[in-house]
Amino acid sequence: MADEQLTALVAGSLVDVETAKVRRDQIVLVQGERIREVRPSSEGIPDGATVVDLGNDTLVPGMIDCHAHMIGELDTGQGYAGLVTTTAAREAMTGVRNARDTLLAGFTTVRDVGTFRAFVDCALRDAIDAGWVAGPRMLCSGAYVTVPGGGGDVTGLAPDVDAVLPRELRFGVSRTVDEVRDAVRRILHGGAEMIKVIATGAVLTEGTSPGAPEFSEDEIRAAVEEASLYGAFVAAHAHGAEGIKRAVRAGVRSVEHGSLMDDESIEMMAEHGTYLVADIYCGDWIEEQGRREGWSANVLRKNEETTEAQREGFRKCVAAGVKIAYGTDSGVYPYAFVAKQLPYMVRYGMTPMQGLRAATIVAAGLMGWEDRVGSITAGKFADIVAVAGDPLGSNLEDLAKPTFVMKGGQVYKS
Repeated sequence: MADEQLTALVAGSLVDVETAKVRRDQIVLVQGERIREVRPSSEGIPDGATVVDLGNDTLVPGMIDCHAHMIGELDTGQGYAGLVTTTAAREAMTGVRNARDTLLAGFTTVRDVGTFRAFVDCALRDAIDAGWVAGPRMLCSGAYVTVPGGGGDVTGLAPDVDAVLPRELRFGVSRTVDEVRDAVRRILHGGAEMIKVIATGAVLTEGTSPGAPEFSEDEIRAAVEEASLYGAFVAAHAHGAEGIKRAVRAGVRSVEHGSLMDDESIEMMAEHGTYLVADIYCGDWIEEQGRREGWSANVLRKNEETTEAQREGFRKCVAAGVKIAYGTDSGVYPYAFVAKQLPYMVRYGMTPMQGLRAATIVAAGLMGWEDRVGSITAGKFADIVAVAGDPLGSNLEDLAKPTFVMKGGQVYKS
C-alpha cells in the first residue's frame, strides 16, 4: 500500500455519521482502496498527493441500499409469469445496467434480497468484485425461500405448464421444516451470503395476500438456525403483523416491508433488536406509474392497502426506537432513483441525520459490514460521495444529485 498513489479529497464539509456531526475543513486521504486518514485542513496535504478539490461540496459516506433487487427489468405490475420468456443470460445483462445506475446514484453498497433466477445476483457480485463491470458492493441472497405459490414463487401460470419451469426459477420453494433447512444449505452452498425468507404474501406477486402468513414460526426458525451454522443472517419479507411476529420470534435479522405491522409487532422488533427495512417511497411510484401503464388491478389494490399503513408504522417505529436501515425495493422503480426515499424518511419521523445514518452506518451494521463501509473512517473502504450544498439542510433531497462518486478509491463520477 505504501507504493500506491495518495489522493487528498478536499471539500467544504464532511458528515461524520459515527458521531452524528458535520465537520468543516477536513481532508480525506485515500491510498489504494482504503481511507488512510481524515485530518483537519490545518495539517496540510502531504507532499506528492493528488488533490481532488470538490469546492464547497459536502462529503458523505457511500450510501447503502439494504433492500435492492439488482437483477431483472423494471417491474411491470403484471406478476412474474413473464419470467419464462427471458433467459438467465439476459437477466445477468440487466444486472450490469442496474448495478451501474445504482453506483452512479451514490450507492456504493447494496444488500441484494432476491432474484427469481437463482444465483444470477451472485454472478453479478463476482463480476463487480473482479472489476469486469461497475457496480456497488453486493451482499447476496441467491434465491428466495418461499412456499409453493407464495410471494417468492412464479405464479400466474396455467397448472399444466408447471413442470417445464427451469429449476433455478423455483430453487428455494419449500413445503416443510426439513425442506427449508435443505433450501438454506443449497442456497448458501451456491454462493449466497444471506438468506431471504418470504414469510407472508406480497404486493407484486399475483394470487398472494400481503397480510397472510406463508411460513410457520418453526419453518422460519429452521431457516435462522441453519443459516447461523454458516454465519449467515436471515431477512424476512413480512407485510402482515402475524408474519412479522413469527419472524421476530424465530430470530430473523431484519423484517422487510412491515407494511401492516401493529403495535405489538413494533414492540417486539424494538425489544429483540430486529431491524426494520421499509420501502416507504415505492408505493407512490406504483400508484402513479401503475395507473398510467395499466398495472394489474390486484397489485394496485394491494399497494393502496399497504402504502399509508406502512408509513404510519414507520413513524411509530422511529418513535419506539426500532433499528431502521435504508432499503428501497429497487427494481420497482428506476435504479437512478434509489436516493428518492431519503426525504420520505424525514417526512415520516426521522431527522435528516437519522435518515443519512440509516443509509450508511446503521445499514452497515445490519449487514455486519460496519468494519469496512458506512462511514468516512480511516481503514474502511474509500467509498465516498459528494453533493452540492448541505444535504442535511435540504432534508436529504440533495443526496439524489451526487456530484462525485468514489468506490474503493476509484472515481466513477466527477
